[in-house]
Amino acid sequence: MDQLVEGFGQKTWLPFSVISARLLLAAILGSLVGLEREWRDRPAGLRTHILVCLATALIAVLAIEITHMHVFDGQEVAIDPIRLIEATTAGVAFLAAGIVFFSKGEVQGLTTGAGMWLAGAIGLAVGLGFWQIGVLGTVLALIVLGLLQAVQVTPKDK
Repeated sequence: MDQLVEGFGQKTWLPFSVISARLLLAAILGSLVGLEREWRDRPAGLRTHILVCLATALIAVLAIEITHMHVFDGQEVAIDPIRLIEATTAGVAFLAAGIVFFSKGEVQGLTTGAGMWLAGAIGLAVGLGFWQIGVLGTVLALIVLGLLQAVQVTPKDK
């Protein structure tokens, strides 16, 4: 029984406070993008964007932790960041594709789908410790989603 308890959990390579801060920041940044979508009453809003950003941050942290697991002691373990990015991008793209639909002669949901994809990228950045890039990406997203909405030409305006 002692072996079960001892082997059940893993000690983390990153301090748990750092992991917690990264995941919390990912949730906050995802919520900022999600709030804008929620405010515009889009199909994927606050909770969806938070979960996408948080999930990708968690995947990034796990990738870091896996490379430092004691079961790999004495073995050369390499992480390919491109695989991490490809896998999370594919997963988020699958979700985002479900948001895009064609109705009354117009494609709808593209911006929300792109926002989900961006939330995934922000989560990866924060999870890997590049929080500055994640914050900048969020600020730029809010500028694009908020300020550029005012200058967007809609089909009704043409």
